[in-house]
Amino acid sequence: MTESLRDHTTLRLGGPAREFVVASTEGELIAAVEDADAAGIPVLLLAGGSNLVVADQGFDGRVVKVATRGIHADADDPDDLACLGAVTLTVAAGENWDAFARHAVDSGWVGFEALVGVPGSVGATPVQNVGAYGQEVAQTIARVRTWDRVERTQRTFAAVECGFGYRTSRFKEEPGRYVVLEVTFLVRQGTLSTPIAYAELARTCGVEIGGRVPMTEVRDAVLALRAGKGMVLDADDHDTWSAGSFFTNPIVSPEQVPEGAPAWPQPEGQVKTSAAWLIDHAGFEKGFAIGPVSLSTKHPLALTNRGGATTEELLVLARHVRDGVRRRFGITLVNEPVLVGAEL
Repeated sequence: MTESLRDHTTLRLGGPAREFVVASTEGELIAAVEDADAAGIPVLLLAGGSNLVVADQGFDGRVVKVATRGIHADADDPDDLACLGAVTLTVAAGENWDAFARHAVDSGWVGFEALVGVPGSVGATPVQNVGAYGQEVAQTIARVRTWDRVERTQRTFAAVECGFGYRTSRFKEEPGRYVVLEVTFLVRQGTLSTPIAYAELARTCGVEIGGRVPMTEVRDAVLALRAGKGMVLDADDHDTWSAGSFFTNPIVSPEQVPEGAPAWPQPEGQVKTSAAWLIDHAGFEKGFAIGPVSLSTKHPLALTNRGGATTEELLVLARHVRDGVRRRFGITLVNEPVLVGAEL
């Protein structure tokens, strides 16, 4: 039976896979990829499906569902937080990220509390250098163990070798080369959050930027903020039938930032501004729709499937928004989700 990829993506879009393989162990994962490579069969790795836009024609190759499991902590006593010592966490690529982040907060592992509610798998996080509300996984990753499809061997990269940047890494810059097998994090054990770096989150928690509060307060605040923007998965809420933020916040020269737009200084004199602000001020309000696809009614940065949509219809909306922002502000937005068999 043909497996439809719309059943495996949070957008609920995508055509059939020629082959569909579930890899529950690391050995099965490597074998599924290596065998396909040897036979010249294209490979698409799939876990949570939260960062994929798959074409209506599907994928003419082998889709490998990463279903590996395992979380190992070298200091596994969440009830004894007095020592506040360092903890090394080694997590299988197929683990659900949101479930892991919530477990980390409950266990007193500091550094994930602002990343709860983010959909997808642990193995996908270093690829995109996933971040939200002032935290990025690059801040806690110690190393990433991979299967190198070019050298046909396992390779482990220390954090400094991963090339982390804003929503990027060496794994994203060399697409398809590395299969993430597991991610190791180095964190401390405690009850207070890391210093809060995001203004909206700081206001919600009632502290200044750089303030710290109990991790559980940050977790609850982030989940509430994300839910208010349709960024916590809910099968009954079409605003969550999305790939999260569809466009990355652009990094531009200071003179390119429109008057009144948010501006966050970056290295080498550049400035990051808000894609959501640009979309809204280019005339695309929340809920702007073309047929069965629309901007979320809660947040202009999410493109959503209102039910019965096609991938091409979603891409028509994405192009319309991207081109409108470029005409208004001279800034070209770049998609954050990976496009499979599709183009903007």
